[in-house]
Amino acid sequence: MFSIIIVFPKVEDANNIKALLVRNGFEVNAVCTTGAQAVSLANELDEGIVISGYRLPDMLFREIHSYLPKGFEMLLIASAARLEEAVGANIMAVGMPLKARDLVGTLRIMTRDCAQRRRRERAKPKERSSGDKEVIEKAKLILMHRNNMSEEEAHRYLQKSSMDSGVNLVEMAEMIISML
Repeated sequence: MFSIIIVFPKVEDANNIKALLVRNGFEVNAVCTTGAQAVSLANELDEGIVISGYRLPDMLFREIHSYLPKGFEMLLIASAARLEEAVGANIMAVGMPLKARDLVGTLRIMTRDCAQRRRRERAKPKERSSGDKEVIEKAKLILMHRNNMSEEEAHRYLQKSSMDSGVNLVEMAEMIISML
């Protein structure tokens, strides 16, 4: 589940940002006043965004960013002079004085990008086990030997047969082997 963590040295500032985000349809998981709290919470969650001020009592935003687990991004809210430090560090930034539409718009872009990345990662084919690879190779060898096919032709035949019959590639290879 996608999470939002807000971390600012003053709890009032963090709560004001939380209220703004909630009014605009975002669900905020936590409000923190130290970087250690934010990193600890992020480690318990799957993915999300940490919205941070520049300096916290225990660390700067860069340190928090370096400790965040995979799947978390950072949105820095700081003065224009401090925003330059976020450039090139894969950190989004919004300048002070904070405008509600800038914060909400940037957060919408970030959440949309995270959702797209998550969809792309799910769409990636999973790595086959060595046993599955062996079954496919054995079926290709049978097709190559019996039907005088190249390896590429045998593989294409397996793929097409798999799609036409609605079974996965390994199952089709097992069917070919069982016909021996």
